[in-house]
Amino acid sequence: MTIRLTHEPIDAEALIQRVTRPGNGGICTFHGIVRDNMDGRPVTKLEYEAFEPMALQELERIGRQAEERWGLTDVEIEHRIGELRIGEASVVIAVGAPHRAEAFEACRFIIDTLKTTVPIWKKEFYRDGAVWIEPTAAG
Repeated sequence: MTIRLTHEPIDAEALIQRVTRPGNGGICTFHGIVRDNMDGRPVTKLEYEAFEPMALQELERIGRQAEERWGLTDVEIEHRIGELRIGEASVVIAVGAPHRAEAFEACRFIIDTLKTTVPIWKKEFYRDGAVWIEPTAAG
């Protein structure tokens, strides 16, 4: 398992390669991408801040839970912090499991849990100001 916070663009292909093994019949990925709008309001950029030691610890806990619950062989989670432009990946999750159902369920669990429990905060910037976004599983 690799857990990482980074200021650099995420190499999703590298994460996928690390979970690609002969025993993994199911590989599932999630890419969270910075979109250009929120509820019809144009977004110009995002900024992420994290309490890094606690965020890494919580991401590790979530990854271990997913491994145990779904029998995963591989989990990769990377989250960007700092300023991100429209179209850039803010988070990429890749999981490898013997079967597809477990891979899908684990990937969904990881992103939904991450969004509500990991101390990473998102600020959305608009042409006329900025606002911190409350964490939700749907966000």
